[in-house]
This record gives sequence, C-alpha cells and structure tokens, in this order.
Amino acid sequence: MEKLKKIIEQHSRWQPLDEYIQRIEAYLKSDFSISIENSKSLLESIAKEICKERGQSFEEEESSSKLLKLAFGAIGIQASSIGPQIAVALSNIGHHMGELRNEVGKVSHGRTMEDLKAKKDSIDDMTREFLIFSTEIIACFLIQFFEWKYPLTEVIETDEKLVYDNCADFNEYLDETYGDFAIGILSYSASEILFNVDKQAYETEYREFNRDQE
Repeated sequence: MEKLKKIIEQHSRWQPLDEYIQRIEAYLKSDFSISIENSKSLLESIAKEICKERGQSFEEEESSSKLLKLAFGAIGIQASSIGPQIAVALSNIGHHMGELRNEVGKVSHGRTMEDLKAKKDSIDDMTREFLIFSTEIIACFLIQFFEWKYPLTEVIETDEKLVYDNCADFNEYLDETYGDFAIGILSYSASEILFNVDKQAYETEYREFNRDQE
C-alpha cells in the first residue's frame, strides 16, 4: 500500500491511518481476516472523517457501504454526472468486504480445525491482492479528491491577522532553510520577502508549520 502511505505523508491529518495499514500488511498471509477487518475500518475512518469535516451526519454503527456513499456525497459527487455510478460501485466493495470479513472470520463463534483450514484455503493470493488493491484505490481516491477540493487552509481559515514579529520561530525556520537574498548592496531574509511579497502564502505556510510542530 505504498501509494496510500505516500498520500498520508503529504497530508498529516490522515497519518493515524498508518496503524490500519501496518495491520493490513502484517496479517496478509497469516490471518487474512484481520487484514480484511482493518481494511474495512480504514475505509470507514476515512468516510467518517470526510462526513465530519463537511457536516454530513451519520450513525456510528452505519454500514461500510452507507458510510462510503455519504462520503462521496459530502465531497460533491453530483447525481447529474457519471460520478455516482463510480461511487456506488466503490461503495459496494466496502459492503462485500464486510460480508467477506464475516465469512473468513475465525474468532466470532469458534470453528473446528477443519473449518479453520478450509477458511484459510478459501482465499487465494490473487483474491488477497485484489481486495487490498481495491481498498487502496478507494482510500487514495477519497483522500486525494477531498484534499484537492477542500484543502486544509480552508478548514483552518481565520480572521486573525498575522504580525511578522509574532512569528519568530517560523521566521527563523524560513531563514535557516532558504537564507538571505542579496539585491545589489541590500540583503533581505527569506521570511521578510515572503511576508511582504505574498502575505497569503506566508500565512498558509505559517499555519502548516504550526500544525506540523503540534
């Protein structure tokens, strides 16, 4: 799930999902039911976060397919486009994951040794790869589309006006990273230039810097 890992590295709000990814990859061969359970949880977490950010109500015990449909709606997939058809198809994958989880689950009701072996043999390597690939595709699409349409700067937008001298740590970071710029006999620091030339970019980077620090 390397592509998904790179995406959540780029968008730190999604980094807690790495816990699910580690479990999915760790149990692919030894206990696929755990991988399926965490794949399902991964998609549900993404869907719930999107719904929460966009003010879309949902029930905590909502099915995976319903949560995914709500998430697709929350990011603006309109009924007049082909988007809903894709959304329904991807949502159905979440639904079937829940069914498969119940089918290959080993601990819910207890099973005989013969049942355990049969369940383990019922999922071949190709099926495993397809299911995990499908999970990654849905997760990547939801996160990337959400981050493209509703970037974090929109969520944390504020009326507070930044004062250059109140951002000492950030200014120091910029100056240490990019150094000074000489124009003839004059010299200006990177932080001064950014603040005075593109205030909006300065504020965006400043808030990103603070969020990374937190």
